[in-house]
Amino acid sequence: MSINPVTSISTLYNVALVTVDNLPNDMTLISNIFSKIASEKINIDMISQAPSYKGKINISFSLSLEDIVKVISLLNSFKDKVPNLRIEIDSDNTKITVFGEAMKNRPGVAAQLFTLLAVNEIEVKLITTSTVEISYLIYEKDIDKAILAIKQEFNI
Repeated sequence: MSINPVTSISTLYNVALVTVDNLPNDMTLISNIFSKIASEKINIDMISQAPSYKGKINISFSLSLEDIVKVISLLNSFKDKVPNLRIEIDSDNTKITVFGEAMKNRPGVAAQLFTLLAVNEIEVKLITTSTVEISYLIYEKDIDKAILAIKQEFNI
């Protein structure tokens, strides 16, 4: 008998996505940005960094929608050091996380989930993973459709 690779789903509503573009690939600067956010007691959730291109990177992260005004202000304070810094905000998102201990030993779970989301025309904005979970940031309007599709696909 096959063990189901996905055994539970969790959701987090009212999530904002922030993307910081044209950021120099400078760990001291990046550390300062996240330290300043942390000093304001703002919790960052999902984080993704694109590979460096010509010494520049972009970093995307999610956080509670209620903290977005503070984060914009904090990020804007770095424009004196990085004048071409661009900050993009995307609200009305929900994070959906699928969990399963068997995922770590089952190739293709991510592919199966990508296919499922594609078939259901659900746009994914950000993805983070661990050995036992995959989190997707999607439009809030798609959450019910995503939950239903995942529950049906994995019989949970």
